[in-house]
Amino acid sequence: MALGAASRFSDGPYVLLISDRPSEQRALERAIALVMDCRALSPGAPIPAERPHLVVLDLPPVQAATLRTTLDRYRPSLPLLVLVRGEPMAGASNLRQLPAAAPRQIVLANVFAMIEEATRSAEARRRRLAERVTDATAIVADLFDSAALGARLRRADVERGTELVLAAVSEVGIGAWLTEVWRHEIGVYQHTLGVAGHAATFGAQIGLNRTDLARLVRSALLHDIGKSRIPVEILNKPGPLNSEEMRLMQRHPDIGADLLVAQGEFEAAIIDVVRHHHERLDGKGYPDGLAGSAISDLVRIVTICDVFSALTERRTYRQSATPAAALATMVGGTGHLDLDLLRAFAPSMLAGMSLAA
Repeated sequence: MALGAASRFSDGPYVLLISDRPSEQRALERAIALVMDCRALSPGAPIPAERPHLVVLDLPPVQAATLRTTLDRYRPSLPLLVLVRGEPMAGASNLRQLPAAAPRQIVLANVFAMIEEATRSAEARRRRLAERVTDATAIVADLFDSAALGARLRRADVERGTELVLAAVSEVGIGAWLTEVWRHEIGVYQHTLGVAGHAATFGAQIGLNRTDLARLVRSALLHDIGKSRIPVEILNKPGPLNSEEMRLMQRHPDIGADLLVAQGEFEAAIIDVVRHHHERLDGKGYPDGLAGSAISDLVRIVTICDVFSALTERRTYRQSATPAAALATMVGGTGHLDLDLLRAFAPSMLAGMSLAA
């Protein structure tokens, strides 16, 4: 079943009902619609892009298990009611199961109870997300201000920012994270938080362990720290940079890496990301013209997240690209990015962003 297709339904909270039993589907859809919009789909139909309040699966065991796995991968907290035909699935906190032969009033009672629970949970998630984005923005702003003034960066702040990004993205997904980040006009901080969110999503998708995932997100939070020493009129220029401005801008990887080296407590792998996230596999990047195997996997991942974030962010001087258009541009950029990693990156971005909370 395809994820993230354009919806033909009205906006607003809704229950997603997927069933291969037309008469039962129609009856449940009519009853659920008395309480909340219900979008009823047949197996194989594209899932709407908007995040549902609740998913009800009335499918054969193999189809139900496959779809559950897909949904859990991109939105582990999504409430799910499965009408079971045969053996129950393995339990989970977001899963409720009933026999497919259960009386309709029992099924509806459970649906309505889960809608009520999901409504309370959604409001709590929105509050937590807003708080986490506010706190993470303050941390990134403080890091950049400290770097600009030559003050010491507090490792504890970087760790706290990392935990805020990981907690938020794992709970609500990259789409909701970016939507909240983009509510604030915060320039380079906005980009930093976007890259960190993409890194958290991608790292989790490819199965990084907790230590490596945290290192990846820390690297993303610090990758542009050198921009703290670039004049703000260059950073915020509403249009392309001239040659002198570009020369200054291209100094930011070296500035950032040297700044972290001087701090004396940041891992070499993170410093490597800060210095080399604008390198290209074909050797045409900067500042050192590294090529091929000289560019580490951590650098390659952050570079992909950096480029994707830059292409899809709103800018005053250009239209932001859709995720699909951004990925097409990246694939077409021969010699720049690691195509194997990009192929792994694409599904998590397309599905994760389309299933935004």
